[in-house]
Amino acid sequence: MSVVSDEQAWRQALGAARRVVIKLGTGTVTNERGEICHERVDPIVRSISELRKDGRQIVLVSSGAVGMGAGHLGLPSERLNDVVTKQACAAVGQSLLMNAYGQLFRAHDIRIAQILLTESDFAEWQRYQTLRQTIERLLKLDVLPIVNENDTVSIAELERIGSEGNRVFSDNDRLASLVMSKLGAEVLVLLTNVDGLLSKAPNSNDAEHAQVIPFVDEITASLTAMAAGPAARGRGGMTTKLEAAQIAMRSGICVIANGAYPETLTRLFAGERTGTVFAPGSRMGGKRRWIAFATNVRGRLTVNSGAREALLGGKGSLLASGVIEVGDKFAAKDVVGIVDIDGHEFARGVINCDSAETLRMIAASATRPQRAKDHVLIARENIVLHNNEQRAVTHDK
Repeated sequence: MSVVSDEQAWRQALGAARRVVIKLGTGTVTNERGEICHERVDPIVRSISELRKDGRQIVLVSSGAVGMGAGHLGLPSERLNDVVTKQACAAVGQSLLMNAYGQLFRAHDIRIAQILLTESDFAEWQRYQTLRQTIERLLKLDVLPIVNENDTVSIAELERIGSEGNRVFSDNDRLASLVMSKLGAEVLVLLTNVDGLLSKAPNSNDAEHAQVIPFVDEITASLTAMAAGPAARGRGGMTTKLEAAQIAMRSGICVIANGAYPETLTRLFAGERTGTVFAPGSRMGGKRRWIAFATNVRGRLTVNSGAREALLGGKGSLLASGVIEVGDKFAAKDVVGIVDIDGHEFARGVINCDSAETLRMIAASATRPQRAKDHVLIARENIVLHNNEQRAVTHDK
């Protein structure tokens, strides 16, 4: 099948999607004064109403609370240079944002619900499960869930610090992809202020020659290199949208499109060519997606070459005899990174015991190698390899 026909097939598949997550960025939701931008948001609300009338379940992930709070308080952008001020703006702006959405959706007889999330809602398996149950019930009650990070108490997004290995989400793009993954939605739509993934970064010397890449079936290093940094009033940028797309592609279709055009959503779900469509890749089961994407990595285990090869081949669990170093403290049932002797993290897994017990088991396996199989640190079904590894553990829970 050609690339063009592949693209056509996946665009047509959008029309059949029954459950959709739509994310609106700050630049789409608010204007320069920190107010709701009715010119952009009103048509989106109308389109969501039409999608729901067609029988689709919609979850909306919306940025904009910090910007609306700053506008309401009369704080210029240069005043938003510390976390506490941003948290205060979020506290003010979140109610303004929900009030605006309440009025807009009420005109279409749509009831809404507010869901504010923090890192721990994704880092702990039980809370992760509870989140899905709550959203499922809201959808069953014909309520539109509107999701945002709880910036008033969570600083992960506001600071945007930490390495890729230990963060849950640093922006609402990633948050939206995790919500989509957890709910088993078929489609994630990221509405932004550009027409899609561009062939040139907006800040490059030849940006004026940039064209929209209409279809992507694999996110490569060259694509990532083209991504730009955060927009002026946003906190994500194209880099985080590609990260979000990479997560979403393990569950369904992702689309990056321009939220400024009134008919963007209508055109997308009619199968018309707009934005960039990211085709699904290899699928992951729910628990494995949680391990791979939706958890804080609490520690790390350095393994020898034999253990690495066994894990890459999906041949066994991680035994204490294969671990040569334990990094950081962790508790039983935490997710830990699994790294090779060069420090490269190639997998993650849910560990059976805490760091102190892990060290004890490693010592015991060294003195009693004949009982190595009794010292299982991470069971095979709780290990997930990173995307760039050639072979995958196929067992799932």
